[in-house]
Amino acid sequence: MTAPRILTALPVYNEARHLRPVLNEVARHCREILVVNDGSTDGTAEIVDSIPGLRVVHHPVNRGYGAGIRSAFDYAQEHRFDALVTIDCDGQHQPSLIPALASAVFDDPAGPVDIVSGSRYLQAFAGDSAPPEARRRINVRINALLKERLALELTDSFCGFKAYRVASLSQLDVTEFGYAQPLQFWVQVVARKLRVREFPVPLIYLDEERSFGGSLDDANRRYAYYLEVFDREFERWFPEGFPARTSEPIATEGVRRV
Repeated sequence: MTAPRILTALPVYNEARHLRPVLNEVARHCREILVVNDGSTDGTAEIVDSIPGLRVVHHPVNRGYGAGIRSAFDYAQEHRFDALVTIDCDGQHQPSLIPALASAVFDDPAGPVDIVSGSRYLQAFAGDSAPPEARRRINVRINALLKERLALELTDSFCGFKAYRVASLSQLDVTEFGYAQPLQFWVQVVARKLRVREFPVPLIYLDEERSFGGSLDDANRRYAYYLEVFDREFERWFPEGFPARTSEPIATEGVRRV
């Protein structure tokens, strides 16, 4: 059997100070790397263009985190990769986990998994950070919302460290380009009946004051924005309401890592 082709994608915006060390570490664990430069103005574009063999997509202007994810999805499909791993460029994800995360897409005896979603709360690790309280509180509330409205059980709604089966990506339509992209994503995952597993990853926060931009730095406004996107997407896919439950909530299978 031919080994699956794996692409690791990093959506970046003004990450010049982190970029080279993160890319060097990612390259130790994945041969094919894509950087989606989302209109950076700090020298990021010049750095990525100078690295031989690096795959690069440039957005002429900053469009948002979700736009970077959308470009990664499109690229993985156009170039016929089997699995796509997304990882942030701020040093808060461990590139050494890329092979295991990607393997979890294909290694399940029951068949391929569509999304393997990193979770910082599925399993405790020595040295875990204490999450910023406002971010943790919003994550918990969104987890509860997804369980209540979609019967989807997650322990971490917002982790950007994920692996996707590329053959499933055509079923997703990313049109929310801001930080609420995960809310749109999870509604579509449930609507399309895609299979999800959570994968435990360490909880690392290196920059607790990192800005979401403008008014979204206010936790209440950010949460309201998330709810607005969720409600809009829910209405789009479930205009008659979510189907009546006939069983327990949809429990995502947790991959226990030793």
